[in-house]
Amino acid sequence: MTAPQPTVFTNSHLYDQDFYLWIETTAKQLKEGRFSEVDLENLIEEIECMGRSEKHALESNLVVLLMHLLKYKYQQEKRSNSWKGTIREHRRRLRRTFKDSPSLKPYFQEVLPQCYQDARKQASDETGLSLDTFPVDSPFTADECLDEDFLPD
Repeated sequence: MTAPQPTVFTNSHLYDQDFYLWIETTAKQLKEGRFSEVDLENLIEEIECMGRSEKHALESNLVVLLMHLLKYKYQQEKRSNSWKGTIREHRRRLRRTFKDSPSLKPYFQEVLPQCYQDARKQASDETGLSLDTFPVDSPFTADECLDEDFLPD
């Protein structure tokens, strides 16, 4: 009787079966210069996905920041240190993003208007204030959004 053979996965099959092992295997192949063994199709897909994830994280942090700036400006009676902390934290995240990926700064400028619209709706939902309470266009400039000392009056 023949002993059972272990299941052998090609690198592309490994991607579907054990993602973490695929990452380790791919990194090892690249470090060792075994480029012909690399699962290029899935590696390219993952690199592109990483870029999209960076953009999504930037947008998410910007929406939270803008929403809290709106709440701070339009609900003065409810201002809290928690809101200030959230504003500071999301500015810190954006600064770190730009430090690690300076090429995302133009994208920040590009998505600011749409992120503001999302923040405006979310601020309305969270505060119970009418959407009309908040200006249609952002009252905050890109520089004000990133200025760690700026808080709206």
